[in-house]
Amino acid sequence: MSSVSPPPTSAVTPWDVRRLPRADGRVFLITGANAGIGYFAAEQLSATGATVVLGSRSPVRAGAAMASIRARVPGARVRSVRLDLADLSSLGPAVAALGAERLDAVVHNAGVALDGSSRQETADGHELMFGTNHLGHFTLTRWLMPLLEAAPAARVVTVGSFAAKSERLDLDDLESRTGYDPKHAYGRSKLAQMYFGLELDRRLRAVGSTVASVVVHPGGALDSLTPPRPPVHVRGAGARLGAAPATLVLQGKHAGAWSAVRAVLDPAVRGGQVWGPRVFGLRGRPRRERVWSHLADPGVAARLWEASCRLTGTDDA
Repeated sequence: MSSVSPPPTSAVTPWDVRRLPRADGRVFLITGANAGIGYFAAEQLSATGATVVLGSRSPVRAGAAMASIRARVPGARVRSVRLDLADLSSLGPAVAALGAERLDAVVHNAGVALDGSSRQETADGHELMFGTNHLGHFTLTRWLMPLLEAAPAARVVTVGSFAAKSERLDLDDLESRTGYDPKHAYGRSKLAQMYFGLELDRRLRAVGSTVASVVVHPGGALDSLTPPRPPVHVRGAGARLGAAPATLVLQGKHAGAWSAVRAVLDPAVRGGQVWGPRVFGLRGRPRRERVWSHLADPGVAARLWEASCRLTGTDDA
């Protein structure tokens, strides 16, 4: 009597944000990792056995973040490096201070968001949000590239923002010198980051690099929906109650980190992709998104790249 074998089960395991694959021996750098989404990305990646380096302007805050991670992740391999993206001249020495032979991933997470009416500048004379969020990461990537190329299949993960979806770049006024509005300046700085992430991958593919560049965003991530991590993050009872209705459409920063963590770890993720939360792009487990229509314009991305090279004094390579 013949028998019919059942069809083979799929070899693809659904991604589980709470059961991450091991990453022993790998080294990840996260910018702005002492608070918010960067902190939770560091905490989650530390649980995989990887060495996680927290990039932070403040050694004191980085120390508090490391202590919090070690208290929740036994045996966590976590350390820090002083990193100030608003000071471009400091980035080369910061990369040298990593003391690493290779880097398996960098998560470009750090960001400045201003709400005051006055325009501020970095030490290099760039508008503060554009200069830190975009030009800082643009320059940092140049310094990190030898370490990324030394890894078997490294990733550059750029954390954009859902706020960038409604913005458009003014290529003639990238630094908001006219008609300054902090909300729009922030959104455009994050949009510039996302353009950079996609253009970087195009350029990496053109030269046959093993490094991939992925763009992610956290959706709607609120402090009030974020679990406490004192002293890194403290949430009062009033904040929890007041935020309850928002849980239907938004999430905490621990969940906002899921897209970046998946982009670092999941072998199914590819360069040139955009990942974000699955529920309206605002909350939930990470999924691949269609590249936003305005982000899909390689002409704008190329012009931004050229302008970034001029503004940072780097070669157009």
